[in-house]
Amino acid sequence: MRTLEEIKKAVEELPPEEFAELKNWITELYWKRWDREIEKDSQEGVLDFLIEEALREKKDGSLRDIF
Repeated sequence: MRTLEEIKKAVEELPPEEFAELKNWITELYWKRWDREIEKDSQEGVLDFLIEEALREKKDGSLRDIF
């Protein structure tokens, strides 16, 4: 396994097309990890406070449309 510094140096030496492909792959990986984290937080109830807040605001009439 290469060190992070070796990987960074190799990335800097990539031709533009391969750099773009790597960037797209890393971006996709980032969002997949984000989705997994949100799903885990949701299942564990970490985000329940958001639902409770929205329901409170809807009940008292202070909930506003975003769009």
